Amino acid sequence: MSTDPIILAFSGGLDTSFCVPWLKETYDRPVVTATVNTGGLDEAATTALAERAGQLGASDHVQIEARDEFFDDVLKFLIMGNVRRGQLYPLCVGAERGIQAAYLAKLARDRGAGTVAHGCTAAGNDQVRFEIILKALAPELEVLAPVRDNSFQRDEQLAYLAKHGMPPPAAGSAYSINRGLWGTTIGGTETLDSVESIPESAWVLSSGAFDTPAEPEELAIGFAKGVPSALNGEPLAPVALTEKLETIGARFGIGRGIHLGDTILGTKGRVAFEAPAAEILLTAHRELEKLTLTGLQQRIKEPVSLNYGDLVHEGKQLEPACRDIEALFTSSQERVTGTVHCVLRPGNVFVTGVESPHSLMAASRGKYGEAAGEWTPADALGFSRILSLPGMLHTRAKGD
Repeated sequence: MSTDPIILAFSGGLDTSFCVPWLKETYDRPVVTATVNTGGLDEAATTALAERAGQLGASDHVQIEARDEFFDDVLKFLIMGNVRRGQLYPLCVGAERGIQAAYLAKLARDRGAGTVAHGCTAAGNDQVRFEIILKALAPELEVLAPVRDNSFQRDEQLAYLAKHGMPPPAAGSAYSINRGLWGTTIGGTETLDSVESIPESAWVLSSGAFDTPAEPEELAIGFAKGVPSALNGEPLAPVALTEKLETIGARFGIGRGIHLGDTILGTKGRVAFEAPAAEILLTAHRELEKLTLTGLQQRIKEPVSLNYGDLVHEGKQLEPACRDIEALFTSSQERVTGTVHCVLRPGNVFVTGVESPHSLMAASRGKYGEAAGEWTPADALGFSRILSLPGMLHTRAKGD
């Protein structure tokens, strides 16, 4: 049997915690855990993950920093495209799986390992995302998915850990929680059907936010060519700005939702999510685009953005069409520069105003609903007559 290590994508949750001792015992090989930080991990969480991996029997634990890469390669384009799945869900978890899988493959090669593993189940989307990327980048690697391939249930995994004297994850086992730079998803018994919400205590970022509502807070968000670049006049790198907005927005319970949609497998799925930063940035960016893009630019982008969101959701980020769409997005953002003024209230972000040096509204000498500008009243009359022609001809052709 092979003695090279198995590289395991490790989140510290129940599934990946179970995989460490199970893989080690089943294959009699060392297990190297790898955590790719695409957000949601502070110094304490990073230390706790390394300690937990060691307690579970990992021969080594590798922490890989990828937040900047995640923003530059993925989130930037989700913002430019105003991407929301089902007109609600901002792909707050799942969009990072491509980068995580790529790093997993690289680590396997660096360590001389021929096998990688993940803790995905047979019913979720992540199994597909991981394996599409892994097969594309490193088809020679063997991919193991113990939970999926053996249909292990959560109670069986907990019993296995207890039998081996290993504690369950600190977050417990009642909810499956995934956290990243763009938000957090929460799955539990309530999301297994379409009827109920999760309880207030299950929200990770904003639990209790409505018990003592925060006072309204004003924000000014700056964008440079579609990329968030400043907060309240202070220049900030996109990752730092996003993390700061998450902290601020979570106090108001902004960005909560329960998404019901189509899984990659073709079934219906439901998950609760918290995405304060995504909600604020997407809302602000959309309004700045309305000021700086033509109507036709916006209409052309909308269906393209839907397709891009589908590709990212399905783990097809290596598809050449993604590069083509990203080129369109980048071109469209050439003038999407300015400041968006917002007010945060419990559960809501309200845009109070938008300003830009490339304002198409300011470029006109006319005032909507008040005065003509580059046209005369006679021009307006003639324009209305021309626009009425199709309807007039259709009525005449009826022959009644």
